Amino acid sequence: MRHHRLVSALLVLILLAGAAMPAAAAWEPTKPIEFVVPAGTGGGADQMARLIAGISDKHKLSPRPLIVVNKAGGAGAEGFLDVKGKKGDAHTIIITLSNLFTTPLHTGVPFSWKDLTPVARLALDQFILWVNAETPYMTAKDYIAAVKENAGKPSQKKMGGTGSAQEDQIITIQIQQAIDGTKFTYVPFKGGGEVCVNLVGKHVDSTVNNPIECASHWKAKRVRPLAVFDTERIPVAEWKDIPTVKEALGVDIHYLMLRGIFGPPNMPKEAVDWYVGFLKKVTETPEWKKYMDEGALKPAFASGDEYAKWVEENEKLHRELMAKGGLLKK
Repeated sequence: MRHHRLVSALLVLILLAGAAMPAAAAWEPTKPIEFVVPAGTGGGADQMARLIAGISDKHKLSPRPLIVVNKAGGAGAEGFLDVKGKKGDAHTIIITLSNLFTTPLHTGVPFSWKDLTPVARLALDQFILWVNAETPYMTAKDYIAAVKENAGKPSQKKMGGTGSAQEDQIITIQIQQAIDGTKFTYVPFKGGGEVCVNLVGKHVDSTVNNPIECASHWKAKRVRPLAVFDTERIPVAEWKDIPTVKEALGVDIHYLMLRGIFGPPNMPKEAVDWYVGFLKKVTETPEWKKYMDEGALKPAFASGDEYAKWVEENEKLHRELMAKGGLLKK
């Protein structure tokens, strides 16, 4: 009898000791996080990455800082291949735009989104047809008339864009295919910030930049927005007067770009969960909400299976668009 009481007492002590022990701590970064941008400085992806790093510091959302590193070579292939090579690394993430699809489809570089670990989709980005504010083109119809008039001549209009066979060139080709008689000379640059600077400097005649990439120049009255490539107008006060391409030109050309986060292959699940939670907190800050409004971005947070399914569907869409535009690797 005494033996049973002794065993029972020992069991109670063991249970009490177990209850007193702290639960295993959830994963969190133990060193600085390398935040790769597969594009140049000043563009939409670069601006978003640096904003996230700044919000994290300001609100102390991460125990370690995010260090933004631009790896733009090969239309972003440099950045993607770098992260692909860091299998299992929990301290590297990459911000992705649609060159996640376009770069491997056009160049044949040995990379696919499936080589990475999907973390979260943060937003979808718009595209706008811009001209220099000093030009006489007040509407998209005015500008397209001039494009047609100069097609095939030495004065053929130049369309500036980020990279070759990327989003901007896809949209440029869509315009040419949808509107008879239009022909542009496409001029590629390393990043969206550089594209808008060249529009301001009149080195190109138009661009299809993201809103955030030209917003500061627009406010300074250096550039003029003519139409947005979406099925509806941007529902934000300062942007809502810009017509859709369908309203402005009578053709239905719409395109939205991914703004999302991936990790290296085989990133530990507990690290993925931490980044999803971290990024969700970022999107709930007033700084992020202000940035979304000012840059006319569409809120579209998604993670897990929802995000992976969306990425898979959009890879197929880009394959179709690039095949139609003659941009797939031969």
